[in-house]
Amino acid sequence: MKKKLLIAVYLFIVIFILDQVVKYGFANLNWDVDGPYMSLKLAYNYGVAFSMFSFLEHNLKYIQLLIIVIATIYLFKNKDVFDEYYLAIALLYAGGLSNILDRFTYGGVVDYFYWHYGFEFAIFNIADVIINMAVALIIFKQIKQIREEKKQKNNKS
Repeated sequence: MKKKLLIAVYLFIVIFILDQVVKYGFANLNWDVDGPYMSLKLAYNYGVAFSMFSFLEHNLKYIQLLIIVIATIYLFKNKDVFDEYYLAIALLYAGGLSNILDRFTYGGVVDYFYWHYGFEFAIFNIADVIINMAVALIIFKQIKQIREEKKQKNNKS
């Protein structure tokens, strides 16, 4: 358990710092670049995914922090969940807390990846990608677990 916690903490720190450094560059150093397929352009998201709940702009950071606190309490009470999903949890916390810090620092989440070839897609950032990777990892582990349980059940029959 301690080894998994250390790995999770190191992963969190590396991703969190990397994401914040890149966001600082876009927010303060004008790192914008136009490309034929994808551009790197500074944009602020005052809501969540696809700017949903942007009407909660000023309160959203506190709501999200409350969710993080509740999730942390849950993980302290259910250490087996952390033990099983520690990599995904580290990714979720790194991406989520980095985006929350943006809300306190810049007033909104700093986004900059802008796909515009063939169709226009939402502007997003590294933290968003990391959060999606964490969700994919959780789904993958759940599917794997269900298949193993079915396999064990069929072997008992």
